[in-house]
Amino acid sequence: MKNKFNRLSLAVAIAAAAFASQAHAGGYQINEQSVSGQGYGHAGRSSNVNDATIVFGNPAGMSFLDRAQVTAGGTYLDVSTDIDNARATRDFGAGPVPIEGSSKGDMVPGTLIPFAFYAHPVNERLAFGFGVYAPFGSKTDYEDGFIGRNLGNYTELTVMSAQPTVSYRFNEQWSIGAGVTYNRVDGELHRQVANPFNPTDPSSDLDARVDGDDDGWGYNLGVLFQPVPETTFGLTYRSKVSYTLTGDYRAKDPAGLVDTFAPDRLNRDAKLDLTTPETVNFSITQQMSDNLKLMAGASWTRWSRFNEIRVVDPNDPGGDPITLEQQDYSNAWAYSLGGEYQLNPQLALRAGITLDFTPTSDDFRSARIPSDDRRIFSIGAGWTPTDNLTLDLAYSYLTERGTRVDQSRVDHESLPVPDVVSAYSADYKNEAHGFGAQLTYRF
Repeated sequence: MKNKFNRLSLAVAIAAAAFASQAHAGGYQINEQSVSGQGYGHAGRSSNVNDATIVFGNPAGMSFLDRAQVTAGGTYLDVSTDIDNARATRDFGAGPVPIEGSSKGDMVPGTLIPFAFYAHPVNERLAFGFGVYAPFGSKTDYEDGFIGRNLGNYTELTVMSAQPTVSYRFNEQWSIGAGVTYNRVDGELHRQVANPFNPTDPSSDLDARVDGDDDGWGYNLGVLFQPVPETTFGLTYRSKVSYTLTGDYRAKDPAGLVDTFAPDRLNRDAKLDLTTPETVNFSITQQMSDNLKLMAGASWTRWSRFNEIRVVDPNDPGGDPITLEQQDYSNAWAYSLGGEYQLNPQLALRAGITLDFTPTSDDFRSARIPSDDRRIFSIGAGWTPTDNLTLDLAYSYLTERGTRVDQSRVDHESLPVPDVVSAYSADYKNEAHGFGAQLTYRF
């Protein structure tokens, strides 16, 4: 059962990273696909047609661009975490035994999230576009000797998407758009498990690692309505994407050797079905004067489809699926307000605020994704020295409500070790800084 449990751990790590939506959106769904939008808190994500990043924000908006353009850039995320009151135990049946270790925090490495988009209006009605971006991503890398290492000390998830897109403008008011997304997911998980030869000695724990990858297809749809030139409404739907991750489980002793006691159980295949949820975004952009426009937006994500973890053995297709952890996610909303002021023909100033509510519950929050409700404050600027070129810069500060992780896990071992109950609890406080830059060139 050791291999089954660690495949379940892969499910927990990847699914939690994919479903805990962003240092980033209610968890770790990435929100960084536009630096110009970052400046006003993405409040006009589906209604404000500013540059080629509208390929992601709302494909219908491409036909409102006046000429072909390319936008490329990225956001660097600097995440910091304080951990207090950390405790861990392990119980082999004779009562819980304290685990020694550290809890330094700051386990999320600095990360650059890149993107690139191209939009090409063919005529006054038809436009094509293409984008490459990261819709999901997460990495937590605790220090060696982390006190909660039996519950998980390393998690990495990367999703990259490529999206060809088309839009059609019926008249001055209405436009529709659609895109197909090809998505590639890679995930990796580490944690420490009891050594069957010396189970009560934490220093001899095995380093258990699972990795997996897959690709999947999805789509997005958009509608843009401009009843008068000063007012624009946008609505975007992004579909769920289904994956079947396949990979390997491996467990090694502290010397780096694969355990030879039961190689068929400590070096196995792993398989996980994973579905990322659909999202809906609505926003409005209102031109208040020649220089000022205001934006407001709301996003809804169907997190409730993530209710439990199911893992199957690819070498035992007739076996029952394993369900070990209940997740009980709830549908979640995010709200944003923002504005842009055109100081002069060359310089635009932006600001915005976002309230992002977590889908996780106190009962099932884990050390891998220890997140809670968030507030994000953003400022930005766009500089257009020539008619063909714009440089956008943005800064965001994210502060998260303090939260508590209180989790336990049962390792069902088939080796000569009784069931092990590992427990970990701690108080977490997260914050993040996002520094973005992008360049737009118009042809």
